[in-house]
Amino acid sequence: MTYILALDQGTSSTRSIVFDKPGRIVALAQRELTQIYPEPGWVEHDPVEIWQTQLATAREAIAKAGLRAGDITALGITNQRETTLVWNRKTGQPIYNAIVWQDRRAEPTCAELRARGLDSLILEKTGLRVDAYFSGTKLKWILDHVPQAREQARRGELAFGTIDSWLIWQLTKGGKHSTDVSNASRTMLFNVHSNQWDDELLQALDIEPALMPQVLPSAAEFGAAQADLLGQAIPICGVAGDQQSALFGQACFSAGMAKNTYGTGCFMLMHTGNKFQVSQNGLVTTSAAQTSAQTEFAMEGSVFVAGAVVQWLRDGLNAFKKSSEIETLAQSVPDSGGVMLVPAFTGLGAPYWKPEARGTITGLTRGSTMAHIARAALESIAYQSAALLLAMSRDAVAAGSAPLAELRVDGGASVNDLLMQFQADLLGIPVVRPTMVETTALGAAYLAGLSSGIYENKEELSALWQEERRFMPQLARADARALMEKWEHALRQTTAE
Repeated sequence: MTYILALDQGTSSTRSIVFDKPGRIVALAQRELTQIYPEPGWVEHDPVEIWQTQLATAREAIAKAGLRAGDITALGITNQRETTLVWNRKTGQPIYNAIVWQDRRAEPTCAELRARGLDSLILEKTGLRVDAYFSGTKLKWILDHVPQAREQARRGELAFGTIDSWLIWQLTKGGKHSTDVSNASRTMLFNVHSNQWDDELLQALDIEPALMPQVLPSAAEFGAAQADLLGQAIPICGVAGDQQSALFGQACFSAGMAKNTYGTGCFMLMHTGNKFQVSQNGLVTTSAAQTSAQTEFAMEGSVFVAGAVVQWLRDGLNAFKKSSEIETLAQSVPDSGGVMLVPAFTGLGAPYWKPEARGTITGLTRGSTMAHIARAALESIAYQSAALLLAMSRDAVAAGSAPLAELRVDGGASVNDLLMQFQADLLGIPVVRPTMVETTALGAAYLAGLSSGIYENKEELSALWQEERRFMPQLARADARALMEKWEHALRQTTAE
């Protein structure tokens, strides 16, 4: 048998999964990750904890599978994308905590970039809107606020990386400082047309080029995990940011195919082939996982708070003890009773881009119960995703393409049947759940498998993808439009003066 190890370093947990060649899970290990909130709007992780949990879960997954490192042909990495790290090249020690993608502290820098009129330049070169979500302004914040950081950077003593780079550095014991195009494309510093760091953008943010990692295709040789870490050296052959990795794991290889991942946030990507298209509807353009030097793109919309709203109900309001209990609670009422919950805890992402928005619950009456709020919380995930897909379809039609015919789904909340049915009802197209919902890790495994020769081509991977359930829309389109109008009304109240 042939085995691939996928390291899946996410926002709320770190996981390692051993897959066999047909893409089935052989063993899985997971550890929760500590969330650090130093100030309102700030979110951090401990880089050392990230590495320690990743190494521990990798060892545990191999042991659970009854294997040794020598039985693993290749290793793939997927990661939370815009989370930003800087470390000392000599000591390997981080100079500050990892600033998580959800963190909003760099908004003043973004406002300054907009005031300088750099929005259109950044959009043209990177496909991204100027927003604190992306890595570049987080990196600038670290350089500006950590004592001696800028001097050390100018002397070439520091290394910047997203989580994939940090893990590659640790696995190779400082032998490789690299990333892939999908992660690089989320920094606001990378020219997605030339697949190179952009000198003009680096200069605009006063960032030394020496800080930046080498950029490779997503299926490539990234070095090897050193023998003393896992028992034998394992080649690192695939790397992709979590959402591009999920797009790859869902076998969305051609233009017009789309997936939505329901995790801490929601991330919808539609493959656009080799075509770089600027959205007219509040989405961003990003590099898809690339198996060669040929550029590939995707349109993307990001919902900042999706599964995190369930965690908030569990931990903040003590509505239930386990996240899985929300479906039963929500199903105990026929609908939300007019309650609308907009979980804009860290502002609103695509297609609205309102960083100042904050969460609201509207439509409460004396008869409202926690069950109504739980149902409204679940529905908020579907509403936000529907807004993304409608924007995506408008962009597709404007570009002369057909509207989306179906949506492939994955991620933790995709197992919630109530949510998936409501999603199909709002969208008016089938929502398709595959047998393997761990598509983020699977994408990294597929990339590593392609690069190492386990798989011959993408056609072989497409044949492995299997449908588990298809949710067909059951709501009249007029009723779906009426619901979306109510959602838009609730949204306007989150930003009302």
